[in-house]
Amino acid sequence: MNIFRLSGDLSHLMAIIILLLKIWKTRSCSGISGKSQLLFALTYTARYLDLVTNFVSVYNTTMKVFFIGASYATLYLMYVKFKATYDSNHDSFRIEFLLLPVTLLALIVNHEFSFMEVLWTWSIYLEAVAILPQLFMVSKTGEAETITSHYLFALGAYRGLYILNWIYRYIDESYYDLIAIFAGIVQTVLYCDFFYLYVTKVLKGKKLQLPA
Repeated sequence: MNIFRLSGDLSHLMAIIILLLKIWKTRSCSGISGKSQLLFALTYTARYLDLVTNFVSVYNTTMKVFFIGASYATLYLMYVKFKATYDSNHDSFRIEFLLLPVTLLALIVNHEFSFMEVLWTWSIYLEAVAILPQLFMVSKTGEAETITSHYLFALGAYRGLYILNWIYRYIDESYYDLIAIFAGIVQTVLYCDFFYLYVTKVLKGKKLQLPA
C-alpha cells in the first residue's frame, strides 16, 4: 500500500458513492449508462472471485465486498426500482463489440492459462473499456449533469492514480505488471477528452457538453 494506491481506492470509492447518491436522491438514473454499470459488475465479479479462496487483509476484503455489492445495487436501482427513468434509447452502445475482443485477448495474452488467472486478466481488460457505453451515451445526448460529470471524473482519477501507483512500485519495489499497466493506460486515455472538458467547463460552473 502506498499513497497513490490509497488515493486511487478512495477516488474509486467516491465515484461509486456519488453515483449511488445521485440515483437515490434524484430518484432517477437519467444520464447513466446501464450497460457500463453491467460491465463494471461483471468486472468486479470476475476479479474478486478469490474472496472465497484467498484472504489478504480486512481492508482488501472490505473493498472487494463493497465494489461487488455496490455494482449490483446500482443495477437494481437502474433496472428495477427506477427503471422508468432509465434512458435505454440513448444507452445504445453494442457491448458485444467489447466483450468478444476482450474475451479473446484474455485467452491469448495472460500470465498463466488457468481459470482464475484468465478470469482476472479478462476483468482487467474489460474494466479498461467498460466506461465506453457511458462516454458514448454522454456524446449521444450532447451533455451530462454536473453530478454525473463528478462521478466520471472521480472514476477517471482513480485509474490515473493507479498509474502513479505502478510507477512508484516499479521505483520502490522493481515490480511491474505489463497487462495491468497497458489496460490502465488505455482506460486513462479514454478519459482524456472528458478530463479537459471537466476542468475547462464543469469546474467553472458550466454544464458539460460534448459534440454529438
